[in-house]
Amino acid sequence: MRFGWLSLTLCLVLVSSLVQAATWPREERVPGGIAIIKIPQQSEAPPQVFFNKQRVYTVKKNNQWYAWVGIPLNQKTGKAQVYWRTRDGDLPLPFQVKHKDYPVQELKVAPKHVNLSSEDLARVRKETPELRGAMNNFRPIVLPLPNLVQPTEGRKSSSFGFRRVFNGESRNPHSGLDIAAPQGTPIKAALPGRITAKNNYFFNGNTLVIDHGQGLTSLYCHMSRFADLKVGDEVEAGQLIGEVGTTGRSTGPHLHWTMSLNAARVNPSLFLKEANN
Repeated sequence: MRFGWLSLTLCLVLVSSLVQAATWPREERVPGGIAIIKIPQQSEAPPQVFFNKQRVYTVKKNNQWYAWVGIPLNQKTGKAQVYWRTRDGDLPLPFQVKHKDYPVQELKVAPKHVNLSSEDLARVRKETPELRGAMNNFRPIVLPLPNLVQPTEGRKSSSFGFRRVFNGESRNPHSGLDIAAPQGTPIKAALPGRITAKNNYFFNGNTLVIDHGQGLTSLYCHMSRFADLKVGDEVEAGQLIGEVGTTGRSTGPHLHWTMSLNAARVNPSLFLKEANN
């Protein structure tokens, strides 16, 4: 038993040293952005950090622990704080959330995707917990992150955070990045992880969710077809997961790509190397 415990400890130390990630998001302390907070912990085991009662992703770089804090789009501006769990209790680490204006985007879609029938509304209510469960799960596994792969090539047709107006009616802000591409264009996994959802949903169409560990997840919507994968399968960064389509509530062939940290949808562009959002 003691040998097993030592082996597990050594594995955690090895993995935590590997997790000095090639992927490193840009910081933007705004609603829908990411705050990168230094955690003054010296141990090899990942620190436990919480924001809005959600466990936060932590990573080690140059022997310093950091928390990648996803800031929800509905987060109030001003003072916020994460809590670092220690033997002496939860210690607050404050930071400021700045205001950001997101543009309004007006779109025309099929009326059935705006004014839902009772049957479609019941379907959405059934599907929503499944998607949230797949996206908001915290799996306490530390994975080494290679460079993030942009899931598909194409024109960025709708940015994150746009305040959406469908057929003249306001709806929730855009929680991902849309990349327009021809039908059938390959879609790849942005990072390694485990598939936690694969289904056809009313709004999102053919959709796949990947859990990358520690509350970092990605979602890929409107696919024309899936690759030969199932829930529970492990995938690598750059692995084919499907093809671009226009299923669900869509105005044309594109990939809707969402990134999530600690159950907060954050701007995927912050994970890309280019500076434009």
